[in-house]
Amino acid sequence: MKKLYLRTFGCQMNEYDSARIADLLADAEGLALTARPEEADIILFNTCSVREKAQERVFHDLGRVRLLKKDKPELIIGVGGCVASQEGEAIVKRAPYVDVVFGPQTLHRLPELIAAKRASGRAQVDIRFPEIEKFDHLPPPRVEGVSAFVSIMEGCGKYCTYCVVPYTRGEEFSRPFEDVLVEVADLADQGVQEITLLGQNVNAYRGKRDGKRGDAAETADLAELLEYLADVPGIERLRYTTSHPCEMSARLIEAYGKVPKLVSQLHLPVQSGSDRILAAMKRGYTALEYKSIVRRLRAVRPQLSLTSDFIVGFPGETEADFEATLKLVRDVKFDGAFNFIYSSRPGTPAAELDEQVPRAVQQQRFEALQTLLDAQYRAYSETMVGSTQRVLVTGPAVKDPQELQARTDNNRVVNFAGDATLIGRYIDVTITAALPHSLRGERAAV
Repeated sequence: MKKLYLRTFGCQMNEYDSARIADLLADAEGLALTARPEEADIILFNTCSVREKAQERVFHDLGRVRLLKKDKPELIIGVGGCVASQEGEAIVKRAPYVDVVFGPQTLHRLPELIAAKRASGRAQVDIRFPEIEKFDHLPPPRVEGVSAFVSIMEGCGKYCTYCVVPYTRGEEFSRPFEDVLVEVADLADQGVQEITLLGQNVNAYRGKRDGKRGDAAETADLAELLEYLADVPGIERLRYTTSHPCEMSARLIEAYGKVPKLVSQLHLPVQSGSDRILAAMKRGYTALEYKSIVRRLRAVRPQLSLTSDFIVGFPGETEADFEATLKLVRDVKFDGAFNFIYSSRPGTPAAELDEQVPRAVQQQRFEALQTLLDAQYRAYSETMVGSTQRVLVTGPAVKDPQELQARTDNNRVVNFAGDATLIGRYIDVTITAALPHSLRGERAAV
């Protein structure tokens, strides 16, 4: 059997795309996945360009697999994802042994691109943005396990000044409402019980309705989609990521009071607590407006666990701006966050800004913020000790395969002793200890 080595960088949308690539090439080429690139007949890198280091790591890995092509001339090497969209033909110029370059919106054309490369001997590059075409040409998803990602929209129209996503994934567009329902129903038939809806700004979803009746709107928003998905037999939990504060509508906030299957955990990136920096980032809200959204959410779902993203050292950030970020973190009390040092990306407006913050200052601020975020994470974990949590058992524990691993409603990992027959089931676990990055538990009495 021919084999595919597929390495994924970056976000959960890339993970979803990689899973669909594997399905596509299994159908078209009969390829089975391998974890060993030296065994592969096709090697693909699904890339991310949000961070400079991630982009350079791709070219480093390409250099390593280049040697494999000397022993196996028919080996196909490809680059997809956001680096592919950003660099295009430049990838082939820098690494002429690359055979195919494809973007997030053209991954469905991989079989054609590979066939064209084999027929012509020339590298094939397709990084267009043909909107919904991708989803119309992919096979139904095949999954193993009880949780799955479902991409419901692509692209972004926010144009934050630091971000390359609008240039690498194109403008924002939503999948049709009924298409999403069909995919989720199909996954439920395969035994999936937990769905995570994906999009760059997933709460901006506006899916066209083909079967609208009476006065029904032509499009459905995320709140309506969640209400419908909650009625799909077999689906027990619904998540979505990543959200934008400007798209946190009243209807979506109300969904936390109307849809019990919607988890009590939300990832809502804020990036900074300084209004001046938020304006320079072109985020479209103030710190006070962000906190107002949080208050409204917690009024509807008091136990809501909130996580976020932060960028420190943005051009022009002063000590006062950074102190405003620390104050926001103390006020909101996040249950965790991704903390990043600003990374200048070519072609973005922020790359042209003056007053770039010195690296040493960026690092100092990063460490100070991370210390505060870690303390809040530990404090939240400690409050869970002694509580009984409904968890989805996902498989063997990573460090000790003799134990089981599960996830709580608020997305904490819990390790506990249990029988493998529990995998794929929802059970009650009593939390016995809070560790730095996970929880310990024991099965509650049945």
